[in-house]
Amino acid sequence: MTAGERVVVVGAGVAGLTTAVVLAEAGTSVHVIAKQVPGVTSLAAGAMWGPYLVEPKDKVDHWGQRSLKVFRELAEDPSTGVRLTSGIEASRTAEAPPDWATTLPGFRPCEPTELPAGFSVGYRFTAPLIDMPTYLDYLLRRLDAAGGTVERRRLASLADAGPAPVIVNCTGLGAQELVPDHALRPIRGQHVVVTNPGLTEFFSEDTGLSPDLLCFYPHGDTVVLGGTAIDGEGDLGPDDKAAAGILARCAEVEPRLAEARVLEHRIGARPTRDTVRVEAERAEDGTLILHNYGHGGAGVTLSWGCADEAQRLVGER
Repeated sequence: MTAGERVVVVGAGVAGLTTAVVLAEAGTSVHVIAKQVPGVTSLAAGAMWGPYLVEPKDKVDHWGQRSLKVFRELAEDPSTGVRLTSGIEASRTAEAPPDWATTLPGFRPCEPTELPAGFSVGYRFTAPLIDMPTYLDYLLRRLDAAGGTVERRRLASLADAGPAPVIVNCTGLGAQELVPDHALRPIRGQHVVVTNPGLTEFFSEDTGLSPDLLCFYPHGDTVVLGGTAIDGEGDLGPDDKAAAGILARCAEVEPRLAEARVLEHRIGARPTRDTVRVEAERAEDGTLILHNYGHGGAGVTLSWGCADEAQRLVGER
């Protein structure tokens, strides 16, 4: 990049804001354009570090480990919204632990007495939990401190973000139309936020490809309960029946949640494709378009690794 040139990052979810922070702190002039700041889907995330049904595995492992390192560092500062938290991932069948979990601190198989009724196997480990509203505010502050700017505007095309020598496409589902990328599809996710009845540990069930998820993540005074994963649905309206199911599933595992007061519902649409897309292409006018989207339910988990990859690609232009 030459003096006076700027990079435009389109999208202000966790992928866009993290990429903007990495570029700005490397000395690049960065301008973020997004309809919603921060992005709704990122705000709706639970969120716990852990690769979630995303490919390609070799790149995902690398990106995820880079992000894990950063989150461990951020957990030292409570204002970031990141905390290292112990908890259990369990299964009702004799499933092997996910390979990413075995590398985490404190990993061990659960004793039968540690598991809720109906579960046959489980694993305890410590992982980063991220309170997304707090964390996204932190990223915005960090971007501002690095000299980055933010503009709230809806784009009709990626070209509308220019003129700029580099445009970084972190639009999530918006890439369906802006690229266009017809390989991208939504997976609707819903969480219910309740008052915390005293939980300090997370719980997550390995539900495989089921649309009905079961997890709860304590964040101080609140707990985020999940969830759903409805393939092909991108509607962001509240679903009372789905919310009732989430509450019932979580209360069955942790009865104290049955009396918790509901504070809000968070709904997002995970931008999902067969493989995460982090790559560059040259537009007809010579603009470098750098894509960073399609993270599915692993946007937070891969955010710092993919942002580093984006910075590398910008440097190679």
